[in-house]
Amino acid sequence: MEMMSELILSNFAMHITLVPDEKEQVLALLQYQTIAKRTFLLRAGEIDRNIYFVNKGCLRMFNTDQEGNEHTICFYPENWWACDIVSFFKEKPAMNYIQVLEDTEVCYLSLQQLEELFVKVPKFERFFRILTQNGFEMYQRRITSNLSKTAEARYLQFRKQYPGLEQRIAQKHIASYVGITAAFLSMMRKDKNL
Repeated sequence: MEMMSELILSNFAMHITLVPDEKEQVLALLQYQTIAKRTFLLRAGEIDRNIYFVNKGCLRMFNTDQEGNEHTICFYPENWWACDIVSFFKEKPAMNYIQVLEDTEVCYLSLQQLEELFVKVPKFERFFRILTQNGFEMYQRRITSNLSKTAEARYLQFRKQYPGLEQRIAQKHIASYVGITAAFLSMMRKDKNL
């Protein structure tokens, strides 16, 4: 629990400075959970009730098309925040799934707890605004990449954005993120010595 607190407090410190009392307030609101690999934190059609901070492990957000093919939108390894933002803040059914890829430790807040935190410690509004802005920038870059870059360039971008993650997760999930089949990814890596 203490190690988990240290990581999330250092994550907050990236954008805001908290005094000891403010740190205590946020730590008192946070809930903690260890979740087994393959668990779904969210399924399409459900309302995302929590925003998660990954202390250890990895989550992925994906959606499925009409043929049942999975399209990975994002990975959330250690020190990342995860939620279906529209579902969470608007309390609408999610279009996406959030799945646990490794046994994972998370801290999380409900929308009500987050709103309470915004009132008690207003600087958290700044923190989550910056988090949202950074996430939106990442999504814009990802869309542009998918529209204009080659599969190889998208794969290399994945490796840059998620260093070391390739050794931890299934090749099919990486291929789904890059927008190719696992067989094509394997062939591309072999042909290009990637």
